[in-house]
Amino acid sequence: MKHESRENHIKGLGPAGFHKIAYREWGDPDNPEVLVCVHGLTRNSRDFNFLAKAIQNKYRVVCPDIVGRGDSDFTGVPATYNITQYVLDMVALLARVGVESVSWLGTSMGGIIGMTLASRAQSPIKRLILNDVGMVIPKESVIRIKAYASRYPLFDSLEDARVDMEKRLKTFGLNQPEQWEHMLKYSYQKGPDGKYHYAYDPALVKMVEQSEVMDTHMEPLWQAVQCPTLIIRGGISDLLLRKTADDMVAMRPGTRLVEIPGVGHAPALMSEDQIQIIADWLAGN
Repeated sequence: MKHESRENHIKGLGPAGFHKIAYREWGDPDNPEVLVCVHGLTRNSRDFNFLAKAIQNKYRVVCPDIVGRGDSDFTGVPATYNITQYVLDMVALLARVGVESVSWLGTSMGGIIGMTLASRAQSPIKRLILNDVGMVIPKESVIRIKAYASRYPLFDSLEDARVDMEKRLKTFGLNQPEQWEHMLKYSYQKGPDGKYHYAYDPALVKMVEQSEVMDTHMEPLWQAVQCPTLIIRGGISDLLLRKTADDMVAMRPGTRLVEIPGVGHAPALMSEDQIQIIADWLAGN
């Protein structure tokens, strides 16, 4: 039995006071098998529509907009936008979900949030999928991310935004017209001035601009993760290097690594073959 997506929200507490955290659910609301899907730095929950529709018969799929993105509140306060805040907000979301344990799929930033939660004692995360992120983030990829995330142009129409979007998302491995149209529809929002802007808070740009450019090491987090883990790596990713992925598998034997050929950061998880990788792994763990 299929269910349409349901929209809801919770409240998080941060430097600017309380803020709304929007989320979408797919599948049977009483299904105890829950998969939480969390997006990357400048993305939003709509990135998982294709995946959620495909697996909603077996899982209740919960897809939040991290604060400052999508339909969640834009606080206007750069101090809101940090991993500690996101982790606390997701703890509140897990309490709302109301089950003892969940599976977690995180793309890039969403993977860091998931790895942080999974590293804690008595974590509710029982299975972890890291989409193109690992225990080391090279500074070269940080430079590239800062270069695009620090831009916040305005467009007169979605069609005017198309070329910019295709440049920004060229490494995602999108190869079907419906995938590109989906991204165009949900990557932008219309402001009060009638202009289209990226679907995230301009204050996030300030946070990105202020961030230091250095290699980021999270080996202690990875070592502390105890649950079964699937690592998905874009074959030409500059954020999750092959050496890092191999080192993670060596550090925690039993971790599965899958590469998506010809794709950079980060695999979109929209194609049938990528969705099948996730569905098969979840079914076997």
